[in-house]
Amino acid sequence: MLDFKIDFEAKKHQESAKGYLNNPKKTDGLLKKAILKARNNKGTLGHAWEKLQLFFDLVQTYSKGEYRNVAPATILTIIGAILYFVSPLDVVPDFLVGLGILDDAALISFTLKKLSEEITEFKKWKQNDSFASLIKSPLD
Repeated sequence: MLDFKIDFEAKKHQESAKGYLNNPKKTDGLLKKAILKARNNKGTLGHAWEKLQLFFDLVQTYSKGEYRNVAPATILTIIGAILYFVSPLDVVPDFLVGLGILDDAALISFTLKKLSEEITEFKKWKQNDSFASLIKSPLD
């Protein structure tokens, strides 16, 4: 049941993500909010922390035009997941201390699993591309 709710919420946020796809300034603002929330919840996020960092890196490099070997639908899905992450009112509201971040972590894992092939390709590019290795991760 929770998977269904998370999938429903993710799709709802994916619609909102369209406004970010070709708007680097708006995307940068979203990433700044998400990075702040991620840093403030690093301990609670567990393994989702690393996945989030990868999402932030991918969206940032896509937005800057540095990496485009990914379908726009994938970027929309990731931006939708980030929008869900920054939203204080979702399946489990963030004001429920300790619990509010759990659905966010679940959505991040769900999204990563759904997009694993393209995420793997991005990781390879990031490791092999000499320019990409110079890019500082947003969470560093």
